[in-house]
Amino acid sequence: MATQEKFDSGLMKLPAWFKQEIPDMDKIRSMKELFRGSRLHTVCESAHCPNMGTCWKEGVATFMILGGTCTRACRFCSVPAGRPDLIDMEEPHHVALAVKQLGLRYVVVTSVARDDIEDEGANQFAQTIAAIRRLTPDVKIEVLIPDFSAKLASLKTLSDAAPEVISHNIETVRRLAPYVRPQALHERSLQVLRRFRELNPNAFIKSSLMVGIGETDEEIIEVMDELRGAGCQILTIGQYLAPTQHKRHLPVERFLKPEEFEHYRQKGLSMGFVHVESGPLVRSSYIAEQGYQAAVEALEARI
Repeated sequence: MATQEKFDSGLMKLPAWFKQEIPDMDKIRSMKELFRGSRLHTVCESAHCPNMGTCWKEGVATFMILGGTCTRACRFCSVPAGRPDLIDMEEPHHVALAVKQLGLRYVVVTSVARDDIEDEGANQFAQTIAAIRRLTPDVKIEVLIPDFSAKLASLKTLSDAAPEVISHNIETVRRLAPYVRPQALHERSLQVLRRFRELNPNAFIKSSLMVGIGETDEEIIEVMDELRGAGCQILTIGQYLAPTQHKRHLPVERFLKPEEFEHYRQKGLSMGFVHVESGPLVRSSYIAEQGYQAAVEALEARI
């Protein structure tokens, strides 16, 4: 396994293909003012996403509902874990107002895990979808959800809200799952995706995989095959980057080259995924609108 090359500051030195344009700081400040003024959280900030400047420059963000503290402590994630916040019943309306103010055509809504409440947040998702549709009925909505512990009632509540895309991330390969996501189950994630395919055949089912944690090529292909078997249609694959050097967070074992990501993209398409976004900077909600449109066009071409 490769070791991390670091600067004197202790920060990881990234390969040349991670280079991006300097973000528009004025745009970032104005976006932050909007979110803070509405008491909203974004996964862009909480997850230290490397694409935040790129997306916010276009006025695009992924809203994170149900507070800013997670009840789980996955080893790849920088979202704070601990005692969760009280649920803000006005949050759906605030998200909907922000979507309207930003003039979005496509919105991604995600959340922290909320194992502390009976439905684990499914109703808050449904209320948020309904609020967005009341103010901006033409907006397409993608949800990126935790596993809801595979509770059928919660899955049905979310499915009945009828978002265009239902996404739940598998994150890693089967062997590494207990180490990467100690409070989740690999098979349960597949079950959730499979159940959504049954509950809502009109929605696109999506998942995401991060690589560079120590998995093998064979394991990556295996989990891609498992996702297809569970009914997943859209797949994103990106390079794992440790959010901090804290011992809680996994180190990067290897940086995959762009041509390796292209290999997995082609492999995914040959497996039957309608769209695969694969690259070093790809994240589950990165350029999600383009991915949705590409999936629609690919599916129409097959009919």
